[in-house]
Amino acid sequence: MKFVSKIALSLVVASSFMFVGCVNDANPNNKEVAKPMIEDTSIGFRKVDLFSENSVMPDKTQYSESTPGSGKKFARAFQDAPPMIPHDTEGMLPITINNNQCVGCHAPGVAESMGALPYPKSHLTDFRPKHTFDGKKFKKAVDEDNNELAIKELDQLAGARFNCSGCHAPQSDGQWIENNFVAEFTSKDGSEKSNWVGTKLTEGLDTLKD
Repeated sequence: MKFVSKIALSLVVASSFMFVGCVNDANPNNKEVAKPMIEDTSIGFRKVDLFSENSVMPDKTQYSESTPGSGKKFARAFQDAPPMIPHDTEGMLPITINNNQCVGCHAPGVAESMGALPYPKSHLTDFRPKHTFDGKKFKKAVDEDNNELAIKELDQLAGARFNCSGCHAPQSDGQWIENNFVAEFTSKDGSEKSNWVGTKLTEGLDTLKD
């Protein structure tokens, strides 16, 4: 008997909830208003339907096909920004330990005769910490005087600068999104030249010259 009563009570309670729900739907004052859906055309940079693959394809980017020495150079994006590559890089990438064609034209000793921009003194300077590794044990070079970084001038491209394409990218025509950034250069020719020369290379560094 008690079991039957519990079933009856459950049915009554369920019916009450259904009735209340119907009343709320019938009464606009108690009805929750559904929040408007966010259109997919308003959540991305491209104001298009994101469910169509053709509409989300980026604009075609056209890289320079100019031969080295004949390309038109872009102004630097900001002060001391790595300059972009104004010529075709077909066959030059990827750069490997056995194939770095960039140094053939951009090394300071030959750049002028090749009509190329020489890589700066910062690329001929070793800023790496003087850690030691004997094949078994690694020892980090740290001391209390913060002299663990010894600056050493080199007569060839520093190892840390060897992978040119890590910083320098080929120029291309084509803009995916609007860019309103306007650079303010700290030097008069900052759009064309680096300001990392002379003492500015080591300014603010707690180092000893090796």
